[in-house]
Amino acid sequence: MEYVKTEARFNEAIAGSKPTIAVFKTTWCKDCHFIEPFMPELVEAYKDRLNFIQIDRDELPDLCQELNILGIPSFIAFREGKELIRFVSKLRKTREEIEQFLNRAVEVADALAK
Repeated sequence: MEYVKTEARFNEAIAGSKPTIAVFKTTWCKDCHFIEPFMPELVEAYKDRLNFIQIDRDELPDLCQELNILGIPSFIAFREGKELIRFVSKLRKTREEIEQFLNRAVEVADALAK
């Protein structure tokens, strides 16, 4: 997963035709640390269908405010610079919930491509 540190790189990363999952986290977020052990496996499992980037909300506060990122971790699927869907909740996210979101992101991207 690419760690994005600038808004310019974020905009480049989400501009492609392959859907990109932006994961918004912070270093102090316990729920963000909870997903760390299994996220590399999910990135590997979906690498043919999705790109992944990670953004620290505290490093890019203006971008996060623009995207209305309040809770973390937050997941947003983008393609060609446009938001497809997002997964945001104040509850801890399980691996199964994240996989459901990733499957839905693939479905939405495929449906819009037709």
